[in-house]
Amino acid sequence: MTAKEQKFPPRPRSRAARVDQAVRVNEVLAEFYPDARCELDYSNPLELLVATVLSAQTTDVRVNSVTPELFVQFPTAKDYAEADRELLESILRPLGFFRSKAASLIGIGQALTEKFDSTVPPNLDDLVSLPGVGRKTANVVLGNAFGIPGITVDTHVGRLARRLGWSRNTDPLKVEKDIADLLPASVWTMACHRLIFHGRRICAARNPRCQECPVKELCPTGRDL
Repeated sequence: MTAKEQKFPPRPRSRAARVDQAVRVNEVLAEFYPDARCELDYSNPLELLVATVLSAQTTDVRVNSVTPELFVQFPTAKDYAEADRELLESILRPLGFFRSKAASLIGIGQALTEKFDSTVPPNLDDLVSLPGVGRKTANVVLGNAFGIPGITVDTHVGRLARRLGWSRNTDPLKVEKDIADLLPASVWTMACHRLIFHGRRICAARNPRCQECPVKELCPTGRDL
C-alpha cells in the first residue's frame, strides 16, 4: 500500500454523494470493460469452486493451464474424495503449495459427498464450511455459478475500493460491507469483475497508469495527478 493510500484520499462527506460516485464509476467501467468476467475457466459449480480454491497464491492463467487435465481426471466430488494423492499433487505441482491445495480438494470432495449429496451448495454458510473455502471463494462461486449477488474482495478490489474512496478499511469483510453500502446488490458480482479487470490492466498496485484511467475524474486518488 502506498503512503497516499495509507492516508486515504478525500471523499464526499455525504453518503448520497458517495453512492452517486460509486454508481458512476461502475457505469464507466462497464463501458470500458464490456467483456469483464471471471477469468477462471469452468463449466459447472464444482469446477469453479475447485479453480477458485486453486487460485490462491497464483494467477488465473496458471490455474487455467492445469485445470483441463484436473477436470478430466476428477469430474465429480466423489473423485476428489477418493483421489490418489500422488496423482492429484502431480497435476497441481505447477501452482505451488500443491500439497496443501491437494489436501483441500480431497477435503472438499469428502465434505460434499458426506454432507451435500455430492453437490456444491448455493449457500454462503455451507460453502465456507468446506475445507479451504473462505468468504471470498464462496462469493465467487455464488455470483458466477448461481447468479447470487456477492462481493469478492481480492487484492485488486480492496486496493481500488480504498483508492476510489469507497472504503477506509483493509479488512476484507469491512471492505465488503462498505462496497455493499454504496452499490445495489444487482451489480455486485459484475462490479467486482470490472474492478479486478481495471486493477490488473491499469490501476496496478505500483505505478498505476492514472493518465489512462477512464474514471480518473471520479477518483479522489487520481484526478489531481
